[in-house]
This record gives sequence, structure tokens and C-alpha cells, in this order.
Amino acid sequence: MQNIMIVGAGKGGTAILKILKESEVLNVDVVIDRNKDATGVLLAKDEGIKTGTSWQPFLTENIDIIIEVTGNDAVFQELRKAKNKKTVLIPGSVAFLVSKLMEEKEELVSKHQNESYQQELIFNATNDGMVVIDQQGKVILFNKRAEEIIGVKKAQAIGKAVLEVIPSSRLPIILETRRTEANQEMVLSNDRKIITTRIPIIEENGTLIGAFAVFKDITEVVNLAEEITDLKEIQTMLQAIIHSSDDAISVVDENGRGILINPAYTRLTGLTQEQVIGQPATADISEGDSMHMKVLQTRRAVRGVPMRVGPNKKEVIVNVAPIIVKGKLKGSVGVIHDMSEMKSLSRELSRARQIIRTLEAKYSFEDIIGHSDEMMLAIEQAKLGAKTPATVLLRGESGTGKELFAHAIHNASDRKYNKFVRVNCAALTESLLESELFGYEEGAFSGAIRGGKRGLFEEANNGSIFLDEIGELSANTQAKLLRVLQENEIIRVGGTKPVTINVRVIAATNVNLEKGIAKGTFREDLYYRLNRMPIHIPPLRMRKAEIPVLCERLIQKINRDYGRNVEGVTQAALLQLMGYNWPGNVRELENILGRAIIFMNYFETLIDVHHLPELKNKKTGNEPPATNYSEPYGLDQSLSEMLEAYEAKIIQQTLLRLNGNKTLTAKTLGLSVRNLYYKLEKYKLEKNSTQ
Repeated sequence: MQNIMIVGAGKGGTAILKILKESEVLNVDVVIDRNKDATGVLLAKDEGIKTGTSWQPFLTENIDIIIEVTGNDAVFQELRKAKNKKTVLIPGSVAFLVSKLMEEKEELVSKHQNESYQQELIFNATNDGMVVIDQQGKVILFNKRAEEIIGVKKAQAIGKAVLEVIPSSRLPIILETRRTEANQEMVLSNDRKIITTRIPIIEENGTLIGAFAVFKDITEVVNLAEEITDLKEIQTMLQAIIHSSDDAISVVDENGRGILINPAYTRLTGLTQEQVIGQPATADISEGDSMHMKVLQTRRAVRGVPMRVGPNKKEVIVNVAPIIVKGKLKGSVGVIHDMSEMKSLSRELSRARQIIRTLEAKYSFEDIIGHSDEMMLAIEQAKLGAKTPATVLLRGESGTGKELFAHAIHNASDRKYNKFVRVNCAALTESLLESELFGYEEGAFSGAIRGGKRGLFEEANNGSIFLDEIGELSANTQAKLLRVLQENEIIRVGGTKPVTINVRVIAATNVNLEKGIAKGTFREDLYYRLNRMPIHIPPLRMRKAEIPVLCERLIQKINRDYGRNVEGVTQAALLQLMGYNWPGNVRELENILGRAIIFMNYFETLIDVHHLPELKNKKTGNEPPATNYSEPYGLDQSLSEMLEAYEAKIIQQTLLRLNGNKTLTAKTLGLSVRNLYYKLEKYKLEKNSTQ
């Protein structure tokens, strides 16, 4: 647990103290303020935290982090000079910004919970029964009207499979077909007859998250029609019901003229009775076609139609049903639901999540798949590098996961709470890259914004910057980068004053920098600065044993992206993938799996050989005899046994072809000599071969 000293116990210091005292990994050791009665000092005393009026006596090696919240630059500079090198000094503005972001997040979550509570009130207030299930078929919403119609209490239904609650339910079929079933008659186990509409719940990206049913008890409607014969009495009762509803309702006659609206309709659309009653059904529509007219023409109900109504173009969802009396069409009734507020809240929540995501890297070492000797060595080196401020150079072919390593190194370092900035050096022109990296002063060039602009190095101050494809930098940009690494300062384009920064540089390249030095395209002094801690990430062809685990993880990701439910890869297809040399590495593997899933039928759950494109290794002149990967080694063998048998066969064939030369065999197969000896011993292959 890291110890923290807070210098300044005013409003900002108190806010930060309240946040940190809830943390399980950070310990506030002491709070300092000249005013003994400051709010933060009194709070610290109540919590049993040490306090003082001067920070000097408390600045020991036990203090890991200092948060300066006095707003006095002189205090900040004194702390900066006096602190231990290992102690992190955080300006109060940064800490206060994080606290404000956390408060905004909590407010949004609270607002979302309040909206959910209001939605539940609406669901329970409606006269329609509603049942919602998740993608596993379990009930997650069961309103009061559903309790009354089905005869099952909400507590007995929530969390159970829908077929246990409603044995005749077709909602599981809706999950399978993803098709809407509108206005279907159904008889429940208690002999109640209902009209129900079943709809799949699908996100914008195509992911199925559940299904819901909305139903009415037409038994009650029939009984009501038999009991009430007076038309005036029926009209009065309907008007009372409609006016008491919180849902916006409009009714038109058989000619499409408005005859009735309720107060909720006026509140939602902004239209009065004078503007609607007696007017055509299109009077309230600002965008879209009249659903009343469509229902009058087809005599069929429509549901879930998005429209905009009223002078304010209110975004709504419309359900309209025909009114048929003794076989004659008498008009139609529409129910309008407001969607703009829910969408606005969803957008605010997404925006808050985006703000939070920009402050952190996305991946950690747990996301890196690798158990081969070469990959484990790279991971261990990266973990060691993360604990130091040293510049890291990630080397490896394109598609091996260099950016994944950069994210993980930042997240495992003491800078993980600060920014992680990514730059692709090959994606920008020389002039644009220089101004983006180092910023520019006002008037530095034509089009420069007033007041200048901070560069990415300044944005990443106290954090990390990832420079991908570092070998593509121009000579001028290389010189400026060298200054950053040597002096920890940058000079903006068009400026003369150096700006001091504290940035951890993580570079990556898929080219041979040594050849660049020999050709004169890459500075030798920059190379030695960058190459302080090189980490080589092995290509996929050198760790083919990890392909099964990689396939499993990548298929999970593709399923989420494409809304599919593919379970894995067949043994025959996996053997074909294992026999390919993967020049594009993990990126190519993801591409091939994604292509296969796109062209699979929805009822297929396993990727087979015929789903894969033709995979041909480049001709080398020393290829082993062709092998039929689609033919299994044994129906009674497990996948691991089949892979080991295939690996042993390939090693044996390569040894024979190279006359038993183990060094050349290891090089040909992309193995270390030590790893080859281990496999020879494991598979009990002949050992009387020449070295």
C-alpha cells in the first residue's frame, strides 16, 4: 500500500482526502495545512490521520506520493526540490480533475438508476402485461399487469427460465429466430386468452441481448363488451381511462380525423385539442408517415415505429391498433412513447465512458496470451521494464502485438493513473508529425491556431507515450526526439523556449534499425538511447502451440463484434491453421477467423476446414512432404494428443531431411536448440544424430 501526503487542506484537499480514504490500495499518511482549523485537517483528525502545519518533518522515504493542493507555485517548487526521487509529486489541479471526473461519473450512474426506477414505475402503470427475458432465457422484467394476467408473483418469476413461469411461451423461439411475432393469440394455463406481441431486443451492433412480450387480456375485453351495452357509457369510460393514462394517446375515426387525445399527448407533442380534434391524422407529424392512415387502410396494428411529432420534433415510438366493432372499422387508437430523454441519457453515459477511457490504457499483461519460452521471456522482460523509467524498444514483425505490450507496460507502471498517448509515426507526414509531437507556437506556420497548441509529449506529461513504427521518423524529427530522451525537454515548432516534461517513451518497430544505421537513415545515437531495454516479441510461427488458445480468445472477441455465437474450431481446421507459417502473425489469424465467421451460416457453431481460405506457405525449396490436415490422427484421441503427434511427426521428418543436424533443424522449425532437445526427449525421438 502506498503512503500519501496531502499538502493543503482547503476545499480541494478535503475533496481529494474524501476520495482517497475510500481506497484500499492508497493510504493517506499525513495532511498538512498552515491553518490548524482547516476543513481537511479536522476531517483527518476524525479519521485518525496525522496532521501538521509544515510538511518538512513528514517528508520521509515512507511517503510515496505527494499531492500539492495549496495552489501556491512556490510550495510546489519547494516540494519538488525536497522530495525523494522515488516520490511522485502530483499537482492539485490534476488530482482535482480526477476527483471531478469521478463525481460526474457517480452523478451519471445515479441519474441512470433514477431513470431505471422511473421506467419500472411506467412499466407497472401500463395496462399491458410485459415480460422480458435475457439471452439465456431467464426472466428479468415482470410487471404488475403480467402478475394479474398470468397468476404468478414477480418474486416467483424473476431469475427463472421463462418456460418454468409460462410453459407455452414462445420467447425462447424469438431468441433463436430473431423475428418479431405481432398480435398473436395465446391461451394461458389459467384459461385466460391474450393477444401478445413478441420482439427480440437487439443492440445497434447486432448483438442479441434478450426478448420481450407485451400482451393484453382479451378475456377482460370480451367480458367488458358483454356487460356494457350503452354506447355513451362506454365512451365516457374510455375517455376517463385514456385521460388518466401517463402514455400519450390519440384516437381517430374511420376517415382519419382526430376525435380524442389525452393530457399526456398534449404534454408530449405540444399540440392542443383545437390543433388535433377534427384535423387529419397527419396534423401532429413533423417527420414520418401517418400510422393511423396505414392502420385504417390495412386494418392491421403497427408497433414500434420511430417518428417525430409536434412543433419541437419530439422523437417518439408509436403503436397504433384498429378499432373494429362488430366487424366494422370505426377508427384507430395510437399510443406514443417518448424516447428522446432516454437516448439523451444514453449519450451522456457514453460520453462519460469515453472521457474515462482516454485517461487509461486498455490492456494489461493478463490480456497477453503466451506460454512458449520465447513469449514468456518477452513478457517477463516487459514486466521488469514497467517497474523502471527506462525507455523500452519493442521489436517484432507486424501483427505480433507490440501495441498490446505497450498498453500492458504502462498499466503495470507507476504512471498508470496518468495519460497513455499513442502515435503512429508512419501515418503522418514529416511536418504534421513534428507539430503533433512537439506542438507549435502562435504564428509558427500558416493555419496555426491562436495561442499555439500543446504537443502530444506535453499531453502525455507524467504518463507514457507509445511511438509505433519509430523507424519511419525523418532525420529532423529523430534529432528532436533525441533531445527529449537526453534532456527531458521539448521545443515547440516556431518556439525558442524549452518546455520540461516527464514522459516515459515506449517505442516499437518492425524494421531492422541496424540496417537503417548502416544506410544512414537512422541516427546511431538515437538507436542507443532507444535500445536501452529491447524486447523481442516472437512471431506466431515460432509459437504455434499457442494457436488453439489464441483462436478461443479471438473468436470470443469476434462474436461480440459481429453478434455471432461461434463456439470454436474443429480439430481438422485447427491442424490446418497449425500448418501455416502466418506471415501476418496474430493480426492475420484474427482476419482469417473473422472472414470465416462472416461466411458461416447462423446455425453453424464450429469453424471447419471448408470455412477457411486456402492457406499456402511460401515455397522455400526445403518443404516437408505435404500432409492432409483435414484427416484426423485418431477418432479416440484428444486435441492435445493429436497436436503432439503431429508435432513429433514434423520434427522427425525435418531431422531425416537434414540428415540429423539438430542445429539446422531447430533453425528451420523456428525453435531454440534447447527447446528442440526438450521435444526430442519428450517424444523419445532418435538421439544419434550429428550436431
